[in-house]
Amino acid sequence: MAVREFAHSLIYSTETLIFSILALLLLAYYRGFGRTYVKYWLFSLTALAVNQLSLALESTLSQQNIGSLIDTSLALIRQISQYFHFLFLMLGIYSATKKAPINPRVLIIGVLVVITLSCIAVLPYGFDSANVFNRFYLRESLAAFIFGCGFIVAACYLYSSDVEHFSGKILLVYCVLVGIRYLAFSFTSIISLTEDWFRHLTEWLIYVDLGIHTTLGFIILIWMQGAERNIADTAINRAKYLDEHDALTGALNREQVLEKLTHEMQTAGENGDKLCVYLLDLKRFKFVNDTYGLKVGDLILGETARRLTQSLLQPKVVGRLSGDSFMYVINYSTERQQLTAEEHLHALIAHPYQIEQHEVHLQCSIGYCEFPTDADNADELLQKSNLALFQAESLNIRTVKYESGMQSHGRHLMAMEKEIRQAIANEELILHFQPQLNLKQNRLEAAEVLVRWQHPEKGVLAPGQFFADIEALNLFSELDNYVLEKTCQTIEKWYKKYNRRVPLAINITADEFQNSNFIRNIQTLLKKYAIPPIYLELEITENVVITDIELVMKTIIELQNMGIKVSIDDFGTGYSSLAYLRRLPIDKIKIDRSFIQEVASNDSDLTIVKTMIELSHGLGKRVLAEGVETKEQLQLLRNIGCDAVQGYFISKPISEEAFTKYFRRK
Repeated sequence: MAVREFAHSLIYSTETLIFSILALLLLAYYRGFGRTYVKYWLFSLTALAVNQLSLALESTLSQQNIGSLIDTSLALIRQISQYFHFLFLMLGIYSATKKAPINPRVLIIGVLVVITLSCIAVLPYGFDSANVFNRFYLRESLAAFIFGCGFIVAACYLYSSDVEHFSGKILLVYCVLVGIRYLAFSFTSIISLTEDWFRHLTEWLIYVDLGIHTTLGFIILIWMQGAERNIADTAINRAKYLDEHDALTGALNREQVLEKLTHEMQTAGENGDKLCVYLLDLKRFKFVNDTYGLKVGDLILGETARRLTQSLLQPKVVGRLSGDSFMYVINYSTERQQLTAEEHLHALIAHPYQIEQHEVHLQCSIGYCEFPTDADNADELLQKSNLALFQAESLNIRTVKYESGMQSHGRHLMAMEKEIRQAIANEELILHFQPQLNLKQNRLEAAEVLVRWQHPEKGVLAPGQFFADIEALNLFSELDNYVLEKTCQTIEKWYKKYNRRVPLAINITADEFQNSNFIRNIQTLLKKYAIPPIYLELEITENVVITDIELVMKTIIELQNMGIKVSIDDFGTGYSSLAYLRRLPIDKIKIDRSFIQEVASNDSDLTIVKTMIELSHGLGKRVLAEGVETKEQLQLLRNIGCDAVQGYFISKPISEEAFTKYFRRK
């Protein structure tokens, strides 16, 4: 008897150790990835470890009198832990298949049921050594019946869920077999409890359960591996999709619009057909964003893309060019078809948008041109449609067709050039600063410099209100030089006034970064304002890199030799990120906000961001995440090893006066 009890104790102790180790592995995995189902399975294996520990203690303390306080206490712990093991295993299966958290009320009810069942099973006959059969039925037969039914139900649920990875089928088979084992034991115990062969069967079931529990541990690990592989495949497919489509609306992006338009032009030319290229801008869209919020605005853009794509006219090309601007291309043979399409587009936009209990009414401006009458390449068609659209918006006309000699845009640009050059000369362009938080030290690390136009008549203008004109006028080089000098002046002023320096990050355009005088201008500014190079960080976008990667690499190396840090802004939005990341000697990458928006709720985005961070760290580069707007995003980024963040949750872009308040923080 003593030998048998020792063997049982050894088996249970070994299982306790195994499941404790597995629980620790799941804890590490959960802290790294934040998967909800892993948390429930972590609790399940922890409860199983406690259950095996209580069994080991029961075997070790077998000399205790049945019904004693120690015996009853261990029995209660064993019942609670085995029910919790089953409860959290089932919750984990549900969460893993639904990819959704469990309602807290369900969790609370489940915990109360577990405690109630455990007390019913142990306490009524717990201190009465004579009621052996009743005690066995409540503690063993009832539990086996509940577990058996539960596993069979779980198997049916898994069968109907159609899990994508193979581990789901393994778990389904496991649930069927374990359910049969428990139900068979429950019914057999009722009929043959007093038979000798049943006592021997109970002995053998200890070893069967050892195999069952060990198999469960392996199945959980296999499931996680299969789930992560499935998520990674989904993320790769999504990345490929985003290379060709706008992430927000699902429509073709600008590059793919031009590529597909070129293809349709070739087909039309071969067939002798004609194309009409429409450009649409939503009116008062900024008002919608300001009134209803950015989320409603994003949903409206998505709905607009859906309406255009599913149009009855069966367009050849539909895409989102930028902001609230869309392209729509059809075949046509008569002018009447053009007018019909024009009215159809206005009707599509004018139909009320039902968004989150809001009914939003919008209109659009349309400019269009023809192929091959107006142009024979995609870029010119886009340019001429844009000229027509600009006139439609300027004159508040619903639709304008491109006509040769259209000069309104040129006159506008001439007027804007004078205003912008005057704004630079009069220092009307002011700097705002968006703080960047170091997640390791939980303190201010640096700030990004952003430009606002303090217009003498229109007030403070955001970049979106004048950057397009600066780009069209090719004045970004002048703007970059102005911002660089103002930034250096600010760093010098702060040091003299507050005895503090804060690293400032400045966006540099491709034209200026590739300017032959760029390095010399930087050196002159650093010397003029006595600024240590470490306090100046230059940010370049992926578009800068792909223009001439060899020249960019040479410039970056020269800057780094001076002590200036260089980072990649909006990382992940281009199509060649991974190809050049290992080649560029940059110091830091800034993950674009489009990947951060749903990182706390979208497994694909989480996988992409985590991969970016691991890859960057592997290449010796720091990582900053842009667009952090919630506490959940911040905590998740901290858990997966992101170095720094910026976004509205930390602070929106603020004036110099407001930013200097950070100097008093330690």
